[in-house]
Amino acid sequence: MIKRARNTFREYPFQFWVLFLGRFISAAGGSLVWPFMTIYLRQKFDIPLSTVGTLFAIWALVGLGSTAFAGPFVDRVGRRWALVGTMAMSAPIMLGLGLANSLEIIFLLFLVSAVFDPFSGTASNAMIADLVESERRSRAYALLRMIANLGVAIGPAIGGFLATRSYLLSFLGAAAADAVVFVIALLFIRETKPLVVAHPGETKGEGIGYGPVLRDYQFLALCGAYSLVTIAYAQMMLFLPVYMKESFTIPESQWGLIMATNAAMVVFFQFSITRIMDRYRRPIALAWGGFFTAMGVGSVALGNSFPLFLLSMVILTIGEMIIIPTSQAYVADLAPVTMRGRYMGVFGLTWGVGFGLGPVLGGSLSDSFGQVTIWYFGLTMGLASALAFLVMAAKVRPAVVPAYTLDPEVAETQPYP
Repeated sequence: MIKRARNTFREYPFQFWVLFLGRFISAAGGSLVWPFMTIYLRQKFDIPLSTVGTLFAIWALVGLGSTAFAGPFVDRVGRRWALVGTMAMSAPIMLGLGLANSLEIIFLLFLVSAVFDPFSGTASNAMIADLVESERRSRAYALLRMIANLGVAIGPAIGGFLATRSYLLSFLGAAAADAVVFVIALLFIRETKPLVVAHPGETKGEGIGYGPVLRDYQFLALCGAYSLVTIAYAQMMLFLPVYMKESFTIPESQWGLIMATNAAMVVFFQFSITRIMDRYRRPIALAWGGFFTAMGVGSVALGNSFPLFLLSMVILTIGEMIIIPTSQAYVADLAPVTMRGRYMGVFGLTWGVGFGLGPVLGGSLSDSFGQVTIWYFGLTMGLASALAFLVMAAKVRPAVVPAYTLDPEVAETQPYP
């Protein structure tokens, strides 16, 4: 075990492990708050689920707009300052959310968060594509998910405990964690933006705007299918804690345990599942991820107790472990070297679409026909995504650009392939 860990450590560059540490601290801090945000808003401001869903939808839609700027910024200016700038804003936002005494202030802070968040995710994903070659990318993304979920395993258990006493304590903890990550990013993150301008197989126009991205129909099909599975996933993460509490009087602390189980599964099984899925073509693996996601969300409709809801989360988590690192690696494979930021940015829109449309549609169905309809809706979206991935599997093309790793320590002497 120790030998395997040592070999894994040597397999990736130092900067990857800096991102690894930052991801853990940020995830642990953020999960003190975000898993309980719907309950926090409901209790503090006494608003219906449709209003909560609309707030998250606006947050997601603003994030969509911000992503349009994040991709070109990361490609042209670089990855480092996108990460540092985002973390500089995160701590004050968390502190403000905990101290806010009106829904208007919450709304404003959600907007600010939505503007900055896409820059961090786009930069981080592009940085991994710069540092790690194609055959190891899915495992690199899997490692980041593992450590993030270790943080998530710790955060909700603590956050659920703190929430029963004071939500402000949770927000203070999240703000402190974000401040630590900001310092780490400022001191240790270095720029990895490729020094090359173009590849002989690329056209000059690939370095300008989003035109080539929007003409890449296989990539757009991937985004569409992934949006469907994200809509399904959003139902579980945003509405299950409220459903458990209001329909079955299951407290926040047990939702924290369910989230901790989700995170623990990723910590212990993510890398192994990713290795297994690497044996299959990316779209086939993604179809399996969509199927398990659909089964996890749909099975909530049959549940009425903590153990059954826990089982639903276990099924969902299997889908999550398949689909997230596989899709990230697939995007990195499809993206030309000079456009990784834009490809990652556009792919990031799928998360915004899922968490934008998902809460509005799910919340509206809940208010109109009862909360159980949320889970049938999620089942439908998940199965639709699995079918879409299977259709894609018949039309797979190879990566646009050969695998290329840019280690900043050897960038000036490494020839472009």
